[in-house]
Amino acid sequence: MLEDSLIERMDAYRVLLLWQKEGTFIKESGLSPFAMELALGVCRRHLYLQYFIKSLVKKKPSLEVCTILEMGFFQMFFMEVPDHAAVSTSVELSKAANLQEGSARLVNAVLHAARRSGLPQLPPQRVRRVSVENSVPESLVRRWFDIYGADRAEALAKATLERPSEWLRVNLQKTTVESLVTKLFVTLEGCNPDRVQEALASESSKRSDLMPQSAEGATSYLYDRYIQVPEGAKLKSILELESFANGEFSLQNPAAYEVVKLLDLKPGQKVWDACAAPGGKSALMAEMEPTLDILASDVSEFRVEKMQDLLDRLGLVNVHLECIDALSPQLPVTLEEQRSDRVQEALASESSKRSDLIPQSTEGATSNLFDRILLDVPCSNMGVIARRPESKYRITPESVKELAELQSRLLASASQALKVGGILVYATCSPDPMETTQVVNRFVKEHPEFEKVGEPVYPGAEDSRLDGFFAQALRRKG
Repeated sequence: MLEDSLIERMDAYRVLLLWQKEGTFIKESGLSPFAMELALGVCRRHLYLQYFIKSLVKKKPSLEVCTILEMGFFQMFFMEVPDHAAVSTSVELSKAANLQEGSARLVNAVLHAARRSGLPQLPPQRVRRVSVENSVPESLVRRWFDIYGADRAEALAKATLERPSEWLRVNLQKTTVESLVTKLFVTLEGCNPDRVQEALASESSKRSDLMPQSAEGATSYLYDRYIQVPEGAKLKSILELESFANGEFSLQNPAAYEVVKLLDLKPGQKVWDACAAPGGKSALMAEMEPTLDILASDVSEFRVEKMQDLLDRLGLVNVHLECIDALSPQLPVTLEEQRSDRVQEALASESSKRSDLIPQSTEGATSNLFDRILLDVPCSNMGVIARRPESKYRITPESVKELAELQSRLLASASQALKVGGILVYATCSPDPMETTQVVNRFVKEHPEFEKVGEPVYPGAEDSRLDGFFAQALRRKG
């Protein structure tokens, strides 16, 4: 029978192996807080930890042994785990994992050598040093040097190692910021309710002294609906509260609000969230304006089903879900058992293979239907690497070019469903020019019936607590 501490490390080990072999996402693995911190930390510093191993051994060990060594190094040098505990549990883990004979002795020897030598000396050449020190592939570091210059590129690389701040979005249809703060932090922190209310009521600062502030001194509340989770608070405990199950709040970075704000939503408008999964922005729009008629779609039926769970928890009734490929919006596959007569007629029609939600004109082009369209396209995730550390190891010059082409096709296709005078917001969670301004500029050049509305927004550039999104509003001229 394995001890609890070894079980957690074994869980982290298995998840790390799956990530390296199959490209799975660590955050979706359901690990305990300790195991999650260990697995994500090793993933964030993977290249640096590999460099560390190479400095101590002549022949690279197996993937399994390397993974255990990386876990041991990370515990010794980047977690508050005593060296002796990091070494002993790593040796026991190698035994429990049934690795080749001699693996446990190798793990023990290498970790003791690391304990004596300390962290390795970094390469002198700057691009290589930034790559190794921050575990960012060299090709990506060079890309950032070319686009942003050396100092900004190094800052971006360092930011990928940081733990992203977590935020709660308050569902104002069900509760208030004040009420939720009192529930959360009286329950989790044992704070005095009167002190919470006094902090919330302070007009001079608009900030609670119960919550940590960013380096810039910005408030821990944003847009009257977001609450920053205090550092050290156990997110798992927060998500187990009845308030979460009742739909009083969701997890979402406030950068999403900056994107949605560009839509300039008005009561009663018809909105299409064309790449909606996992559904956070659709839910935000529905919470902001209950009279909106929102179609939220995604190409994956599984992801659409997951969105239904979100809407049910939040109690949102003005969002309709469909499985639609935004590249060619064919007749959608509904998740609802009961369909309207109008859609049933469209299903039965042999002459039209498209949904009358997005009807065709006589020329075959999609008719203008929606007042607003949000197009949050698939991207490289360069702006959220700290939150999705696996993504930085998948980014190549070729993959970015392929994504930019897909993004251009999605924008050209989805834009046909916009009414004259309507607004489409093109958004990515990457600030890279090839995925952002170049896609938008190409689209406007090829589609003169559209124009940019204002300047693009880069929330992460203005506030380091926000994700590195990009968004640009476009209007169909009439």
